[in-house]
Amino acid sequence: RERRARFVGKNGTCNVAHKNIREQGRFLQDVFTTLVDLKWPHTLLIFTMSFLCSWLLFGMVWWLIAFAHGDLDHSTRLQRDPVEGAAGSAAGFVPCVTSIHSFTSAFLFSIEVQVTIGFGGRMVTEECPAAILVLIVQNIVGLVINAIMLGCIFMKTSQAHRRAETLIFSKHAVIALREGRLCFMLRVGDLRKSMIISATIRMQVVKKTASLEGEVVPLNQIDIQMENPVGGNSIFLVSPLIIYHVIDKNSPLYDISPMNLHHHEDLEIIVILEGVVETTGITTQARTSYLADEILWGQRFVPIVAEEDGRYSVDYSKFGNTVKVPTPSCTARQLEEDESIM
Repeated sequence: RERRARFVGKNGTCNVAHKNIREQGRFLQDVFTTLVDLKWPHTLLIFTMSFLCSWLLFGMVWWLIAFAHGDLDHSTRLQRDPVEGAAGSAAGFVPCVTSIHSFTSAFLFSIEVQVTIGFGGRMVTEECPAAILVLIVQNIVGLVINAIMLGCIFMKTSQAHRRAETLIFSKHAVIALREGRLCFMLRVGDLRKSMIISATIRMQVVKKTASLEGEVVPLNQIDIQMENPVGGNSIFLVSPLIIYHVIDKNSPLYDISPMNLHHHEDLEIIVILEGVVETTGITTQARTSYLADEILWGQRFVPIVAEEDGRYSVDYSKFGNTVKVPTPSCTARQLEEDESIM
């Protein structure tokens, strides 16, 4: 049988494609999140175009103000006949914005206003109240664009999933005896010295199910009870830990044996680790999944923590290594029935 597609990839990405979304306008109601979710090329394109469009728009406004006030005619006369232009200036002509004689100079003045460069060759006079109003509006618009785009860039560079890149899971999971019971086990570790605060971990089985009424659920998510060396779902992830799930009568793995394990193509176990990044205070989440052929029966993870020179040392080269151990080749149900008979 052909193995079905993963629901969650090994690197934590969700293998889900959203199609035929009719209400696209909902994304525009939360513009900031939409910008943060975009890919980097699209974000940088919007970042650049937002400034260029605002400079061009206000450059056109400054050119219209100069044209309506006659500044362009006076600048043309001054360029054609400096004596006449000087006479005109002496006669009392005051432009709305000095040194604007074309759209190019109006565009340059728009850039100077919005990014507060101020080369000094062009400036607004008190001749035109409309020019003063446009100056105020452009400064406010420029501040809003700066706040949105710089905030978006900051959020993209500090997204929590970047921290999840250093949270690692073992490539394979194992099933073996622990305390006389069959357990599903995996190893999780953190490569950084800065800790994940209030770290919690949970597991789900995702498989295709059908109800008694005939309803088919292609991706039914079933929470499975898990245990760890600390107790509960909270873990102290200062060193790699082996997280395990006891396969009992309430477990979806209760009737799985090594003989039929690899025939469960629809079986996928998802592991989700959540916590707060110590250095930034941002919540992060790391995910992975295990298909049936990535679960090793009758093996156990080798120890990787040893005491050296008064401190504990972790050998990550053995992080995913396993060794074979004696394990019953039967289901957890059969194991419990045999123990009850004995």
